[in-house]
Amino acid sequence: MSAADHILSVTELNRRARQLLEVHLATVWVRGEISNLATPSSGHWYFTLKDDRAQIRCAMFRGQNALLRFRPEHGMQVIARGRVSLYEGRGDYQLIVENLTVDGAGALQIAFEQLKARLQDEGLFSDEFKQELPALPRHVAVITSPTGAAIRDILSVFRRRFPAIQVSILPVPVQGTDAMPAIVRALQLANTCSDIDALILARGGGSLEDLWAFNEESVARAVFASEIPVVSAIGHETDFTICDFVADVRAPTPSAAAELLSPDRSDFEALLDHYAGQLETVLSRRIAMQRNTLLHLVKRLRHPSHTLREQQQRLDHLEWRLLRARQLHGQALQLRMDKLDSRLQRHDPRQTLHMRETRLLQTRQRLQERICERLRQDRQRQQHLAALLGSLSPLNTLQRGYSIARDTEGLAITRFSQVTIGQSLRLQLHEGSLDCTITGQHPPTPADS
Repeated sequence: MSAADHILSVTELNRRARQLLEVHLATVWVRGEISNLATPSSGHWYFTLKDDRAQIRCAMFRGQNALLRFRPEHGMQVIARGRVSLYEGRGDYQLIVENLTVDGAGALQIAFEQLKARLQDEGLFSDEFKQELPALPRHVAVITSPTGAAIRDILSVFRRRFPAIQVSILPVPVQGTDAMPAIVRALQLANTCSDIDALILARGGGSLEDLWAFNEESVARAVFASEIPVVSAIGHETDFTICDFVADVRAPTPSAAAELLSPDRSDFEALLDHYAGQLETVLSRRIAMQRNTLLHLVKRLRHPSHTLREQQQRLDHLEWRLLRARQLHGQALQLRMDKLDSRLQRHDPRQTLHMRETRLLQTRQRLQERICERLRQDRQRQQHLAALLGSLSPLNTLQRGYSIARDTEGLAITRFSQVTIGQSLRLQLHEGSLDCTITGQHPPTPADS
């Protein structure tokens, strides 16, 4: 066999080299520093792993890097687990990375710091988005494990401080792979309930791994999107999660969260007593002012009989003026007749005198008729006004057997609630009045209304 029979193409050489590398170096762990990191839109990561004397190209495909809780950065020291391969198209020797861990600091801590910095840059921690907690919530929902110590502490504080507050539990797992989606669903469900005034997101203490569900980006964004104020009460006082920074208020413990949302009952009762005293004072003053106003109006109120007497006097005055005018008119006519008679005697015009006498008689007759008609009309108008005033007078009602009950201050009694047993009243009749004492009360019946 000649040497020409063993000549390989470039493709065949690269394929054999790749197969040798993948068979003899199936899985390796490599420690190094990340550089030249590239993250194209395909979702794959390409970077170089190096130490002080050498470097190797690396590729981590989207299916593997999606499982990482942190995002690699330039200069980060990592330990890569993968298989050695060769990219046949360029003949590049490379490491196909299947998993990355941070060398030194924990991956969870790195992921925590990265997400915290990113959300802070987006403004999710800004005070301008923080909502005020209600001073006295009527309904509080708690998102936590239904069997943990946190919910027992929260319920105990609410029962002790202000048991009137309604507390609802939205049960969720607080660690593990199922925790994150369950917490997000609970936050979204709570925001569909219009009667919930505040939310508590709570769990007991634990390691960073135990608390990781509250460091997930989806949970943080669900807390930020909540239209209901959220109190974060996760872990112990020294524990911090991403939810603590996004929530409207962070409580150091679940019990402290309950205390933030529940006013002390004794302080609240004292405040109510204070307000009750102020209200009583204001009402007493208002009643006294209204009573004085009523008494003033009663004094100014004129009895209808006074108005009737004034109208009667006005009618008498008009009648006197009418009679006086008639008398003056008659005197004037008489004076004119005397003058005419004197002129007649001087001139003796008998025919003229007869004619004028006839006209004078007719004029007198018409004048008398007009005066009588005017007097009749005035009397009819006077009688109509007197009848109208009489119909408005309560005295006519008294003539039919009714009476007006008044108390000792002269106020008319119109309602059942104005009198008490033993109270003295005065009954005004059509003629005279009676003093009586209340011996019984009969409340109004449906027939009375």
